[in-house]
Amino acid sequence: MKIDQEKSDFLDEMLDHWQEENLLTPADIEKLKASYEAKSFDWRRLAQYSFWVAMACGVISLGALLIDNKFLDYLKNLYDTPNSIISLLSAAGAGILYKISFTRKKTMPMQVFSNDAIIFTAVMLTANAIAYLGKTFDKGDGHFSILILLSVFIYGILAYLFKSRLIWIFVLISLGAWFGTETGYMSRDNLYFLGMNYPLRFVAFGLALTVISLSLKNVKIFRQFYDTTYICGMVYLFVSLWLISVFGNFGTLDKWYAIKQISLFYWAIISAVACVASIFIGLKYRDDIAREFGITFLFINLYTRYFEYFWDSWHKALFFSVLAASFWLIGRKAEKIWNVEFLKK
Repeated sequence: MKIDQEKSDFLDEMLDHWQEENLLTPADIEKLKASYEAKSFDWRRLAQYSFWVAMACGVISLGALLIDNKFLDYLKNLYDTPNSIISLLSAAGAGILYKISFTRKKTMPMQVFSNDAIIFTAVMLTANAIAYLGKTFDKGDGHFSILILLSVFIYGILAYLFKSRLIWIFVLISLGAWFGTETGYMSRDNLYFLGMNYPLRFVAFGLALTVISLSLKNVKIFRQFYDTTYICGMVYLFVSLWLISVFGNFGTLDKWYAIKQISLFYWAIISAVACVASIFIGLKYRDDIAREFGITFLFINLYTRYFEYFWDSWHKALFFSVLAASFWLIGRKAEKIWNVEFLKK
């Protein structure tokens, strides 16, 4: 069996350790080591990263064209296609790509990344079709969040039909976009909704999404999307908690600039308490996702507070010396864990 080099090194160290502890005989060690070999190069990971870069570059390229006035003027002069036709053509293109992807998943299931790239392109065309459909029926009231909600249902149906976690990610992204735009529309763009600015609203949104994912964990129709939904809910929750610890419940940057950062310390405490609670729940219930999110964002919060409170008051040489020492200690601890040094003592 061929495995990654890092996994091979780990197994070698574990087998050597078990031999030193007389848990396995030399013959068993040789037999086990002969059962696997390290890959010379991780082509799968290269393919994955290559497709990710290709898709990201495609999105950036499209975005660059859409904000280029010269290019847009050229298209307007070239032809004057009605919005409804563009929407239909985009929908037809997306349908063709979904069909190709569905067929390839059956005939070429091993080509995971290229199949996902096709799905990603189809999703982008779907979004374009919905956007131009909205332009077709636009009444000028600015209530475009309805279109985003429509995309949530369309992506949800497609994700279920194609059993695609990639499309489900767009369901959750669209759901968050709808929540933000709808609350903005309901508040008439006064930056507060029920007394909450955007980060605080998304704390509630992320918490609700996380609770819903945990509640539906054992529902058969939802089980395949549980991990994706849970992780996405935690991202919304902890990123929003971090933002609220930095900016507080202020609607504009002008109001935020007028206060001292230390006055927002209670938001930092709330954010840190949430991180500690997540770590505790993760350890108690063996929930790796909760534990890792708690640990990661606890460190992010601590370093954010460090920059907030000591950047101006400390000499920069001292500031970065302490920062370097802290990262060295973290790196050393991580190195010990990686090398399984605690098993060698």
